[in-house]
Amino acid sequence: MPLTFAQIGEENVIRKIGGNTQVRSHLEHLGFVPGGLVEVVSSMGGNLIVNIKGSRVAISQEMANKILI
Repeated sequence: MPLTFAQIGEENVIRKIGGNTQVRSHLEHLGFVPGGLVEVVSSMGGNLIVNIKGSRVAISQEMANKILI
């Protein structure tokens, strides 16, 4: 399921990153890699703030839909 459906405060394992090569590369540089842990901190209008590898990152709903947990 896409990251946008994750519950706030719940830690999830990233299963797959979708999108074209450029999108996958961008998300990988932010720390979103298969097998990594991600926690949704808050959701505002579909956009998410997440904890990934000890950092908080804001991502759009479009990008969050490409991250499968």
